[in-house]
Amino acid sequence: MTHGSLPGPVPRGSRLLHHGPATRRTLVLLVALCLGALTLVSGPGARAQQPNGGAEPAAEQVLTWTADNDINRYLTQPTTAVAGEATLVFENSAATGNTTSMPHTLTFDTTNPDYNNDVDVNIMANPNDVNGGRWEVDVVLTPGTYRFFCAIPGHGAMQGELVVTEGDGGGGEDTTPPEVTATVEGEQNADGNYVGSATVSLTATDEGSGVDSVEYAVNGEEFAAYESPIVLGTPGDHTVAYRATDVAGNVSEEQETTVTVVEPSGEDTTPPEVTATVDGERDADGNYVTMATVSLTATDTGSGVAGIEYATGGEEFLPYTEPVMVHSVGEHTVTYRATDNAGNSSETGSVTFTVVEQDQGPGAPPPPDCPESDDRPLVVVGDEWTNVPNRTDRHGCTVNERIEDEAPWSSNGSFQNHVRHVTTAMIDDGVIDRRGAEEIQAAAERSSIGDPGNRDGYQRIFTGTAQSLDRWSHVGGGAFGLNDDGSITSSDTVAGMGMLWFPEQPYDDFVLRMKWRDDAPGTRSANSGVFVGFPRVHDHPEESRPEWVAIKYGHEIQIYDDALGDQYKTGSVYGFDLVNRGEALTTPKGTWNDYEIRVVDQHYTVYRNGLLVNEFTNAPGQLFSPPRADDPGTDGRQRDAGYIGLQTHGTSDVISFRDIRIKPL
Repeated sequence: MTHGSLPGPVPRGSRLLHHGPATRRTLVLLVALCLGALTLVSGPGARAQQPNGGAEPAAEQVLTWTADNDINRYLTQPTTAVAGEATLVFENSAATGNTTSMPHTLTFDTTNPDYNNDVDVNIMANPNDVNGGRWEVDVVLTPGTYRFFCAIPGHGAMQGELVVTEGDGGGGEDTTPPEVTATVEGEQNADGNYVGSATVSLTATDEGSGVDSVEYAVNGEEFAAYESPIVLGTPGDHTVAYRATDVAGNVSEEQETTVTVVEPSGEDTTPPEVTATVDGERDADGNYVTMATVSLTATDTGSGVAGIEYATGGEEFLPYTEPVMVHSVGEHTVTYRATDNAGNSSETGSVTFTVVEQDQGPGAPPPPDCPESDDRPLVVVGDEWTNVPNRTDRHGCTVNERIEDEAPWSSNGSFQNHVRHVTTAMIDDGVIDRRGAEEIQAAAERSSIGDPGNRDGYQRIFTGTAQSLDRWSHVGGGAFGLNDDGSITSSDTVAGMGMLWFPEQPYDDFVLRMKWRDDAPGTRSANSGVFVGFPRVHDHPEESRPEWVAIKYGHEIQIYDDALGDQYKTGSVYGFDLVNRGEALTTPKGTWNDYEIRVVDQHYTVYRNGLLVNEFTNAPGQLFSPPRADDPGTDGRQRDAGYIGLQTHGTSDVISFRDIRIKPL
């Protein structure tokens, strides 16, 4: 396989969410970061972030954000600081509790006029990056309030504010020490002792100069820096002492909490208790609208809970590790049970509920009538990325959708006039500020939209109507059904692997864009993919099964986020170029993902939610891996033009697609 060349230095102010055809996949971008080839932060006094490498921070004031598997909040985050130099640390690693390789960003808002806009920081981290998920950058903070957030789609609840007060960098007149609290979690018996283990979490706040560090000591040992919750797993009495220091040097009084851990009782004969809760939007009849989420909780006061299992629709029991999302319309029954460490199993419980479609009857507001579909986190004009958040206007359409960069334009000048009109209206509506409008207008001027060879825009080959779906053809097993919201979803009752393909014309060089959503039942992820570059599927001289013509003589761009199972994860060119889960930029199930596939002169680039996840060159001589009987390798996939299709993999691999469009190049 062949990958693109390593990009050269990027101008100050470029962001990790930069989208360009010549960049490598995310992992390579991070390697470039480590080498100093990219500048990810900007603003007065800012320097390019470097790996920590054990070196002392450049500034005395250190502000640390941490993240774990949760997509709704940062694990820890500072709330106050003093004006002046500061080192910002963002850690999203195994040490902070990230066990799923989930990427997060620490992004400072630079466009909202209600906040300070002078620090431009956008750090992406995950446990599998070149620095193990820990990055830092030096900045200069000014008095006021900064807003920070995670820019990964679906992670928008991760946000907060940093209040910066006047100071001399050493805390000024702050003489008040931080406040520290400890919380203890774990399974408790009737005496209040913790069965098997206990977890102690520490939280510190400081209204003055801000928290600099938190320390703890267990059972009289030396104090150590607190970075993640403390797990006490040895039976007996434990004392955890703790204290905190603020930026001004004030140290809180030493406090302590005492915890008793006991071994699980060998005489435990009582099974665990399990409860189920169902959450979601409900209609007047108590039905759940579009989806329901089932959460299971088990308690055991004896030996402790060993595990919880669940089953949907009479299928086999599966381990319960996260809430179960149910999207399919109809009545559903989820059964569940739990086992404790002594081997006792609870009785099987169940919860039954009904999922219905969104009521679009008389009086219901119509869906937004937006000219395009684009909810990427930042405003993008053609291939030109900006730092402007892609906000929604009062009509429910995003800035990207109003810009209409996928529409046909007779000239770049006419497109620029349109963008100026749109951005001016959005200033008046308070969606963007003047600086954001100027940045979008500059991107429109730099773009090639409307230039000769780039005037036709995108062809919308599936628009969500029955008429547009009729233009497609299904072969093999499985099926896709049309939904009221304009999406299609693979069947959970029609078995077999198959493909929905677009037979109207083959494409040579193109950009293909669509949205997909993982709707697999239970905790597992859907296995699907997008086929490109295959010949007509009927009457093929060497393969009688139409769906296998695409599999053997085209390329499948994989969709699969599961931590287990197939080694080829989302963004992989199946059988030829592997993307692991850490590189796949996974999102929570039930999230719509933007997928972009570019094919130019046999060079493939794959973007997920605007981020590059893979590049591959379809050069001859490459073999399918692991070896598959009668697969022709890339030698059998050399053609100037081919068709596109969507895979249905099986009844448990429920996947949805919408807004499919293609732009010939």
